[in-house]
Amino acid sequence: MELARAGATVVLLARESEELASALEDVRQHATASISVGCDLGVPSDIEKAANTVLSSSDRLDGLVHNAGDIRPIKPLLKSNASDWARSMMVNLVGVQHLTQALSPLLEGPNQTRVTTISSGAAMRPLASWSAYCTAKAGLDMWTRCLAEEGAEHNITAVSVAPGIVDTAMQNTIRSAKAEDFPLRENFVNYHKDGQLSDPDAVASSLFGLITAHTAEQSGQRFDVRDL
Repeated sequence: MELARAGATVVLLARESEELASALEDVRQHATASISVGCDLGVPSDIEKAANTVLSSSDRLDGLVHNAGDIRPIKPLLKSNASDWARSMMVNLVGVQHLTQALSPLLEGPNQTRVTTISSGAAMRPLASWSAYCTAKAGLDMWTRCLAEEGAEHNITAVSVAPGIVDTAMQNTIRSAKAEDFPLRENFVNYHKDGQLSDPDAVASSLFGLITAHTAEQSGQRFDVRDL
């Protein structure tokens, strides 16, 4: 919404849902040419189809924001289902690489393309029962640095930013975890009860300048929304 209000044409990628359709309606109130594309980052064929749709409908991308994330499985790593752990890697990390690579014809060129990945405090420290999420987010930070390094000659810049604890559906999932699976569950219940979760609109406003105007000198850096 921040991008649309600023005049950008926005391409929304997410799993097909009523929420995606509603989000597109809201965005089109400000940017009528915006589109949505159904895409599950855990499904490679979805990524290919989505990328082909974007490539056929756009002649350039000024920016790319990797905001998809899945906290599951919330279980001790030795008790996690292997397929659930692998899906987390797909959604939080591998799918990011796949989608970006598939969109590369629109990223490389004479105009600067700014790529932003949404990081997490979980990238910096291990949290019990979040092994997949912590590992993927740590990998995503390094992926961002690698893209910044390799993208410099192609006018591609990349930064990562930790948004803090934001009041999103992911927090609902965390609070719904079984106490025996997640020793820190009560902490997150209290964050919500005590009003310590950040408002998504306020976070988006804080991120806007970094997403749209980060410089080549900032490329490869990791930021925290509280410092912006």
